[in-house]
Amino acid sequence: VQLQASGGGLVQPGGSLRLSCAASGFTLEDYTIGWFRQAPGKERELVATITPDGTTTYVDSTKGRFIISRDNRRRLVYLQMNSLRPEDAGVYFCKVKWRGLDWWGQGTQVTVSS
Repeated sequence: VQLQASGGGLVQPGGSLRLSCAASGFTLEDYTIGWFRQAPGKERELVATITPDGTTTYVDSTKGRFIISRDNRRRLVYLQMNSLRPEDAGVYFCKVKWRGLDWWGQGTQVTVSS
């Protein structure tokens, strides 16, 4: 099982980024995928999830700004982030629970600064 997050970078407040999570080693369409983030000195927090049937959930601070989606054929899960705020900065990770274990991808850094 492998997950690889990409698409991070430096963006000004109010800007947008789209993160991608490339999945391999398991049948992506059968699993819920979560995006998490971790800011320096803080615990990792759940940002958004998407189930196999496309049902999505978001942490309150990202509702209306972030959109999680999936393309099972391309084996990708996306996190579209709009109206970014400095408090959205951190390392973003994607995760799958496969066979009872949490599998994490390498994170991608998001910096929100003017």
